[in-house]
Amino acid sequence: MEAPSALADIELPSPAAGLKAWARVGFASIGFVHLVLGGLATMAALGVRGSDTPNQQEVFQTIQHMPLGQLLLWLVAGGLLGYVAWRLAQAFFDTESKGASMQGLAVRGFYCFSGMIYGLLAYYAGKMAWYGHLPKSGEASRSAMQNLLHHPHGQTIVGLIGLVLLSASGIQLYRAWSGKFDTDVNSRPFTNVQRRLVYHMGQIGYSARGIVLGIMGYFCFLAAQHANGNEIRDTEGCFNALQAMGPQVLGIVAVGLVIYGLYMLVQARFPILRGI
Repeated sequence: MEAPSALADIELPSPAAGLKAWARVGFASIGFVHLVLGGLATMAALGVRGSDTPNQQEVFQTIQHMPLGQLLLWLVAGGLLGYVAWRLAQAFFDTESKGASMQGLAVRGFYCFSGMIYGLLAYYAGKMAWYGHLPKSGEASRSAMQNLLHHPHGQTIVGLIGLVLLSASGIQLYRAWSGKFDTDVNSRPFTNVQRRLVYHMGQIGYSARGIVLGIMGYFCFLAAQHANGNEIRDTEGCFNALQAMGPQVLGIVAVGLVIYGLYMLVQARFPILRGI
């Protein structure tokens, strides 16, 4: 009689457990990126960077220049892909039990849209890690929008993109002030003071993200209305618009993004991942 193999006693992690672990790395990656982005924007508001507001490329360049920067970029890219996988699971497998009603499908569509956005960020982070540099992503995005505007129905498509961004902004602000986001963090290990602190971090962070998305959506909608791709704003353009209102306005939103980054790190450590 053969002795049982030692390998038979090894319990392999399930795909669900693997996805959950990958999603947690994704939350941490998003938190790290927002910490860098918000930090650079705060420096611009304080005049440390002159009047230069950060763009997407500078965020990844800053990460690249940190100790073990290339490794960090690969980890960020891989983590962001984990977040994308989680968002797609939410959208297509309805892990949040939103259902097939119009409202449920709209929320699931938002999950898919969010996954696509972070998929692009993962692509840029991976490209920076692989090649060591990036073209100016904001210019590439504007060029793509300009080309799209010249195609049949291009204005309609760009207008719809603007409406989606405005809707995403509204969702972020609604989540911030309705407290809906509070079901994403497991606060059981926290004290009452810690719970309140994390809750207010989420409110501030989601509000800051909602403001940035709203500005993007507004200018995107204007670009479609006027058939003018130069009116489109990337992250840097949004920060410039805020800075035009005053450095204090930019500083408030920038600090909000830093707080959002910290909140996402808390979520990575104490997540609630439903449905699988």
